[in-house]
Amino acid sequence: MSSKPDNSRGRRRAPSSVAALIVRGLACRRGERILFRDFDLDLAHGELVWLRAANGFGKTSLLRVLAGLAKPEAGTVEWTRPDAEHTSPLLYLAHANALKDELTVLESLRYLDALHGLGASEEAMADALRRFGLHAKRNAPVRTLSQGQRRRVALARLCLSPARASWILDEPCDALDAGGIAVVSTLLAAHAAGGGAVLFTSHMVVDGLVPRTVQLDAA
Repeated sequence: MSSKPDNSRGRRRAPSSVAALIVRGLACRRGERILFRDFDLDLAHGELVWLRAANGFGKTSLLRVLAGLAKPEAGTVEWTRPDAEHTSPLLYLAHANALKDELTVLESLRYLDALHGLGASEEAMADALRRFGLHAKRNAPVRTLSQGQRRRVALARLCLSPARASWILDEPCDALDAGGIAVVSTLLAAHAAGGGAVLFTSHMVVDGLVPRTVQLDAA
């Protein structure tokens, strides 16, 4: 796949007046090892950021800290308000799909919708499954799906997200074929264009995206 990221690297900051996320001086420890330290990042509403680093430098650990699922060794994480009344909703998609084998595809999407408090209609969930080519399998148990299909179920929640939500996505294209990757690329680009903020990791470049690149392991 050809890459179209911009040429900026490192920790360039977005204007704080439009920032969805402000990270200052972040450090993360795994056991006795400090994975990274003194990490700064601003993520703006309407921005798409590709977080990159060699394996083992703490990309997933950083995303878990940003999602509030782990505590940093040092530093601060602040999610700001996109307007005067509402905090920007946060949607975190982990590398693992976190699906239950005994649930059907549709039941799984309902569960994910409730987990994030999205409140989507049945029609919206049906449309999300159609977009990922899963509507015909909506009553199939998750245990019968391939890994690529499971990933599509997990990703379908993105179609239910509010326009100004902030997305943290850990390897969203993992296990997907070219068609699935194209759907994800379109969703990410459209979400950023609509004022949403997207921070994602990926071991591959994704056609159709022009993200700002942030290198976690930069010197």
